[in-house]
Amino acid sequence: MRLCWKNWAALVLLALPVAGRAATCTTQAALLPLDRDALATASGRLLQGVVEQNLGALRTALLPAEAQEWDSIRGAVEQSAPLLKGGQIQLRSLYLLDASSLNAPADTQFFCSNQSGSLTVTITMRALPPGRYAVVMADAAGAPLGGQLGLILAWDGRAASPEWKLAGLTVRQGSIDGHDGVWYWSRARELARSDLSWSAWYCYEAARSLLVPVDFLSSPNLEKLGQEQAQLKNPPSEAFPYSLPDGPRTWKIDAIHLDMSLHQADLGVVYESAGVTDPAALRTEATAVLSAVLKAQPTFRETFHGLWAYAVKDGKPTPVIELPMAQIP
Repeated sequence: MRLCWKNWAALVLLALPVAGRAATCTTQAALLPLDRDALATASGRLLQGVVEQNLGALRTALLPAEAQEWDSIRGAVEQSAPLLKGGQIQLRSLYLLDASSLNAPADTQFFCSNQSGSLTVTITMRALPPGRYAVVMADAAGAPLGGQLGLILAWDGRAASPEWKLAGLTVRQGSIDGHDGVWYWSRARELARSDLSWSAWYCYEAARSLLVPVDFLSSPNLEKLGQEQAQLKNPPSEAFPYSLPDGPRTWKIDAIHLDMSLHQADLGVVYESAGVTDPAALRTEATAVLSAVLKAQPTFRETFHGLWAYAVKDGKPTPVIELPMAQIP
C-alpha cells in the first residue's frame, strides 16, 4: 500500500475500476465539531511544519506504514519553500473518508457531496486498506507562486495515543507570472476556437495543474475541463512518437509535456539523440531540435515561456538545456 506521492506523480488514476464500495465521505461543512477540530489541529500542525521546513516534526508525524516513503515526502517539503514564500496558509477544503468497513485493501471511490447535493467531488484511492482517512487542501494565499498543498492523513488507532498521522504530501505551484488556472483555462479556450490544438492542449494541462494540488480528485469543473480538452482536433496526445523533418535531418520526438520545474510555463521536448556526447555538440543538437519544434508549432512562442530539451539515449532521457523562446532560432 502506498499513500504517498511525488510532486510529478499521482498516487491514483481516476479511471481505475473500483473494487471497494463500502466507503463514505463527509465534507468539511458536515463534520461533527469533534472531528472538525481534531482534523483542523492535526492538519494545521503539519502544514506549519511544511512552511517551517521542520523535517523532524514531519517525520515524527509520519504514519509508520509509510516510513519507506519518507524520502519522497522530504523532497516535496524541501522543494516547497519557493512556492510558499510570501504567503499565508489558508485551508481550502477538508474531506473525512471512512473506509473502515472494507474487508481488505481495495480500489475505492468516495463521493463527497455538499449539503444540498448540488456538487459532488470524487476522490479515488487505489489499494486502500480499511481505515479512516482525510484529504486536506490548502493554499499559500499571497505567495507570488501561489503554492497549493495537499495532505493525506490516516487515523492511527494502534498508537499508544491514537491520532491523525501524515500519509501523503504534495505541493504545487498555483500561479505562473500572476496567471492562475482559470486564466490558463480561458487561454486554452481561445486557442481551441482558433484550431490551435497543440497550444490549447498544454494550456489545459497548465490549468489543471494550477487548479488543484492533487491528481486523485475529480470535480464537475475538472470534468468539464477534461471534456473540452478531449474535444480538441488532432491533439498532441495522438501524435507521439512522430518524425519531425528539419532540412536534411529528421528528429524523432517521443513526447512533449508541460514542465514547470523552473516555475515558468515551459514545455519539455523529449527527443531521440543522435548519440553525441560532447557537451557543446549536445547543446547544438538540442537547440536544433527545439528550433524545429517551434517551426512546426509557432504558436508555442506566444503562449509559453520556453522549451526544455530532454535527449533520450539508450532509453534514458537526460535534460540538456532550457531556453526562453527568444533564444531559440
